[in-house]
Amino acid sequence: MSKYHNYADQTVTDSCRIVFFDGECNFCNGWVKFIYHRDPQGVFKFASLQSPAAQRILLPFNHRLDRIDSIVLVEEGRYYTESTAVLRILKRLDGPIKYLYFLKIIPASFRDWAYRLFAKKRYALFGRRYECELPSKSLRERFVDV
Repeated sequence: MSKYHNYADQTVTDSCRIVFFDGECNFCNGWVKFIYHRDPQGVFKFASLQSPAAQRILLPFNHRLDRIDSIVLVEEGRYYTESTAVLRILKRLDGPIKYLYFLKIIPASFRDWAYRLFAKKRYALFGRRYECELPSKSLRERFVDV
């Protein structure tokens, strides 16, 4: 299975980069804040996988959205999942973290295996939230609401 897919919803421009994350996962919410603080140009927008925006934008690609257990990056008319999504995000952030993109030389099958192993354990390691955290106003402005 390819790690990128053509994007069908034309209501979001091809230049828009949206990070979809598990809104119930403490680690994932922390990851959004991590991206936000290293993206002063506002390249990335955000939406939880549980949001109506995710339903509208991602549903044309995966009829079982409830089975997505991965971060999803929509970028330049395509979407990326698992380790490829993470590496593509890191590549665009400010600071030395962007140099981790060199990990792309590791075969995707191994990177994704490690990603899925971590994803299975993330709730046990970092916990789960059953209520939405209210982000700061400046972060809230970066959330997609389509």
